[in-house]
Amino acid sequence: MPVKLRRSLSARNRLKGTVTKIKKGLVVAGVEVKLAGTGDRIYSVITMDAVNELKLKVGDEVAAVVKATEVMISKD
Repeated sequence: MPVKLRRSLSARNRLKGTVTKIKKGLVVAGVEVKLAGTGDRIYSVITMDAVNELKLKVGDEVAAVVKATEVMISKD
C-alpha cells in the first residue's frame, strides 16, 4: 500500500494557476498552465508518470514551481 507523503520544497517561486492543456506523449507530456491574476501562460514538460501520479487534468488548480541555479538575460 503506497504511503502518501507531503512534499516540502525549497523553491520559493510558486506560480498558482489552472491547467489549460495537456499534450501527452509516450514518455513525457507538455502541460500548459494559465497563471492566476495575470492570465499569462507557462509551459512545462514533465514525465507521463508524474501526470498519472498527480492525476492531472485540464481545469485542475496547480502550482508551477520554478527552481533554477541561474537565470540568464540577453539583449540584442
